[in-house]
Formats: sequence, structure tokens, C-alpha cells
Amino acid sequence: MTAPVAPRRRALPILATEKIGGLKPELADVIEYRKSGLSLNWIVGCPLECGYCVRHLFDNFEMKVPRRLMSDEDAIARLVGHPFFRAGKTPIQLLNRATDPMLPIVKPHVFNVLRLLDEQGFTNHVLIITRWRVDPEDCAVLNSFRHLRLTVLVTHSNIANPDIEPIDSNIAAESLRTLYEHAERYRTVLYWRPIVPGLNDSGSDIERARELSLHAHATVFTGLFFREEIASYYEAHGLPMPYAETARRKIMPEAAEERILAAFQEGSWGALFRKTSCGVAYAHGEADYNGHYGVRELCDICPEDQIARCEAAWVKPDLATVIQEARALGATGKVEINDRAIVVEGLDEPPRYSLQHGFGYQCHDRAKPHHHRQHGRAPIGWKAGNGTRTA
Repeated sequence: MTAPVAPRRRALPILATEKIGGLKPELADVIEYRKSGLSLNWIVGCPLECGYCVRHLFDNFEMKVPRRLMSDEDAIARLVGHPFFRAGKTPIQLLNRATDPMLPIVKPHVFNVLRLLDEQGFTNHVLIITRWRVDPEDCAVLNSFRHLRLTVLVTHSNIANPDIEPIDSNIAAESLRTLYEHAERYRTVLYWRPIVPGLNDSGSDIERARELSLHAHATVFTGLFFREEIASYYEAHGLPMPYAETARRKIMPEAAEERILAAFQEGSWGALFRKTSCGVAYAHGEADYNGHYGVRELCDICPEDQIARCEAAWVKPDLATVIQEARALGATGKVEINDRAIVVEGLDEPPRYSLQHGFGYQCHDRAKPHHHRQHGRAPIGWKAGNGTRTA
């Protein structure tokens, strides 16, 4: 039986070389290694205009019409030829920083890339994040891939201010239900984000998320990524400033998390997670590929069967092997392994993530510590483990 394919559309044009040269270098580089995977971004431009979009960081927010930077085939070659790519091991993300992968003019290229990866027999996790429309025909295509461990994460915030988020959250809610109803070979995750106190964390907002969590294989909740570029956009457009300061990491205040977790203890919820890879792994019945089990306080909301999977898979790596690989990647100073993470110096995020995914064990920069219970989040709105304020 022939696998279903997306309806044929005119291929997205490829930007001229001189126009690509005018983009920020970070945007023109189609590969970026992020914590949730090696990210492939060969299409840029999005009409959805969410005010907090990371496209602000690439000076690309005004580019509303999607365009390719290269062919789908060249994008695949760039991905699998990347020095950090490991077949069957490295998680992959598609189009998570510069467009929405389910836009009608974009998704045929997404489906083509998925097909090309699947035909090569890769079993890597592949993550697709969308807030746009997904119909049963799309689900049939997503179900057709035989090897990839595919997850569609549906971003839903319930933010009602159209100046911040002009896209009706009901679109994402309906897509989530459709994906969950038709899921066979892929899995779907409710990506409940960005949660901003006073904007979309009311009792009705939380109840909305609870109801939607029953239509997903897992739910991940997280806060706002609020960098200087995004704050400048808010100020220029007269938008209510969510925080008085910006931060390198996502902002999810302690009080907001406590309200959510208190509600989670009541009524019927789907499985809830703090970290993307935890939710993705659970949806596929696997241990977390980011080794979050080492940061044990993250696990207090996880289902018991998932904790058992992660515990069984979590093994402290051999120090000599870690030192050898870290040095080869350029690590300086002392390399150590404690009961939570590998700790290194002199490595940017991509090589740290390569070590993390390779060993299934957290890898932290000594200069950017992860505080107790605040793991990987901005210090805004949190207390340190000893009870003193960190911000």
C-alpha cells in the first residue's frame, strides 16, 4: 500500500544567495543544537505574529512569507552530515525557531524531509512544534513513517490578548484533539506555554489545560522566554511588560508552578511534566534522553512507571571516557561527574548537549549553575535551595 503524501503545492522559493547573506548569521545557519535536539531550520518566515516569538532574536520578525534557504534534500544532507548527528541517538527538531511547520505552504516540505529521513531507516526522535491547523489527512501522513520516533507538540497558551498572541488558541486545541484521535505511529504532546502570571494562569486557564491534557499522550508546561529583543518589541508596541527584567533562561515563577501543581493534584489530568524531553520520552514509553533523572526534584510529578524507566536507564558514565570526549570537544579546566550531572568548563551549549544526549546524563556548565528546584529556569520569582532570594 502506498503511503499517503501531502497534497502537492508549488514548492517554496529558495532565497537568493545575496538575500541569505543579508540575514543574521545565526538565522542563515540552518543547524542549531538545542537541548531538545539538533534543530533543522531550512525555512524562515512566518505570518502568525506571536509577540513573544524567538524570531525577534534573529531580526526576522517582519519576514511574514516563508522561504527556503536550501532544498529539502540539501537540508537533510546538512543534518545527517553534521558532526554532532548520531543515527538513532541524536534527537531532531524541525523548524522550531523561524516558522510554523504546519502552515499550508510549509508542511509539504516538512513531510518530504520526514519521508527522506524515514526512508534512510533513522530511528531518532523527531519533534515538530505547531500551533496551527492539523487535519485528519495530515495525521495519515504522520502515521505513515515507519522508523522515526515522531512527536507533534501543540503549543497552546490560552492567551486572549490579540496584541500578544493574535492566533486563536482554539485552533491549537482542535489540532491537539485531532492529532490524539488519529495517532498510531506518532505521539502528540500538549505544549502548555508560555505561562505568564496574571495573563493566562487563572483558574479557568488551568482548567482549560486540564481538559486538553486528556487529549494528549503527555503535557509539558513551561514559562516565557523573555530576552532583550522581545522586551524591546513589547515596549515599542505598548504591550504590558510581563516582567521587570529579562533573562537568559525561561521564566517560570515558583508561585505560578505551585498553583499549577496544586490544581494537578485535584481532578483527572493527563501526565504532566516540567521538561520537554520528559514528556516526549513518556509518550513513547522510553526513559528521558536528557537524563533528567539525575535532577531528582524534577521527578516528583512523574508517573511511577516513568520514574522506573528513567531509573533503570540512568547510569553514571565512566569519568575517563567523559574526560576524553569533553577534551576532544574543547573542554577546559576540571571535568567532573556528580550524582546530578557532568560538570564542564569552556564548552558552549552544542557540545554540552552532544555529551548529554550521548551519555543520557545531564551536562552542566560550571559557570551557569542549575539551582535546586529551579533547574534550567531563570532565577526571577524563585528562592535558592537555602531559602535566600536569588533574584
